[in-house]
Amino acid sequence: MKKTIIISLLLPLLLGCNEDIQMVNLGIDDVYYIPRMKKLDLHPALTGNEYIWSVDGNVVSRQRDYIFISAEEGDYEVTFEIIDPETPYKFTFNIHVVHEEIEYSPYISRVYEYCPAPGQFVNEMPRYEAGDSYASILQKAEESISGTNDIMITLGGFGGYVTFGFDHTVINVPGEYDFRIWGNAFYELTDQTRKGGSAEPGIVMVSYDANCDGLPNDSWYELAGSAYYDRATRHNYTIHYRRPDENHTPVPDESGFLSDMEYIPWGDSEGQQGFMPMNIFHDQSYWPKWIDSDNLTFSGTCLPPNAYDTSGTGRYYILYCFDWGYVDNHPNDYADLSSFKIDWAVDADGNPVSLPGVDFVRVYTGLNQYCGWLGETSTELCRAADLHIKDISTTLPIIPLSHSKFPKTE
Repeated sequence: MKKTIIISLLLPLLLGCNEDIQMVNLGIDDVYYIPRMKKLDLHPALTGNEYIWSVDGNVVSRQRDYIFISAEEGDYEVTFEIIDPETPYKFTFNIHVVHEEIEYSPYISRVYEYCPAPGQFVNEMPRYEAGDSYASILQKAEESISGTNDIMITLGGFGGYVTFGFDHTVINVPGEYDFRIWGNAFYELTDQTRKGGSAEPGIVMVSYDANCDGLPNDSWYELAGSAYYDRATRHNYTIHYRRPDENHTPVPDESGFLSDMEYIPWGDSEGQQGFMPMNIFHDQSYWPKWIDSDNLTFSGTCLPPNAYDTSGTGRYYILYCFDWGYVDNHPNDYADLSSFKIDWAVDADGNPVSLPGVDFVRVYTGLNQYCGWLGETSTELCRAADLHIKDISTTLPIIPLSHSKFPKTE
């Protein structure tokens, strides 16, 4: 009896990888059409000893399943082989990558998660209003930073995060910056030996939608910035915040700038304990009002402290910049220092990871640090863009790194 090999394809003709497309079982067609930067998700139904996928004669995968994606329009010849003594199989077909019917936006199209840690700008950026739920706050966060909007949102203290995506996959172009994120860092002028001022670095994580369900539930990888391998950087760091007791009596400090030095208790995975103070400049609740839980826990990489009280009296802090690879770390005028390469991705053990692109980006505050009247160090951001889709506001002149006194990174 002749054996028939059936290939199960998630076939997004002109639609790419879409969760609404039904799975069908059929032999591989001769021709497919997909838009650029969209996925064609291929799932062979038959098993074998080995598998080989080749594109234009180059082996691209030896896994059973394969996702085809291309940033460039054009015609691609794809060959699928099953290496098996019982059921060998080889078939060549064509994929035509075409321009999208509706032009992609370079900017954020959706915010999937907004989970700030406590902080002095929480409930203000975005603003909480009576009756707001998580869903309505999430919508406010999305309205603030999506498209060409550039309304700042805060991530609060260490670990607070936001997760967002675009209307397409951001392609990994080797050797190039792939996307950019705008913050509100600035330089101060008293110390000419180092770049510093208000640098509140946020760590970037990325995820590729390998299961093609359109949700940020695949593996996450950190983009290893300049301090990733610093001995003082703490990986797998966890912090627990506890809602302030309503009956707590505030403990002001002698300077008059802190209205409660024992406002929000915290403890971490290293056995340290402390408080997030409340300052006189922000007297609203620092605890996210839309959250019912009395406890919040965040984990990630904790960067070395970057704040120094240069006055010696708690009056003047400089938050020094890390060299590269973090959000809200250098002024937006330095486009290269607020841009990121997908090639920087590493797994949980610090091993480099090769990703064809990313569908989801997560930014979280990377410091557990308090600076007197300045309050906690909290990452803020207002916009992000795919640098491979050109737009006038994403092509600002890039100031060479040699001018910023930092070594060029590859």
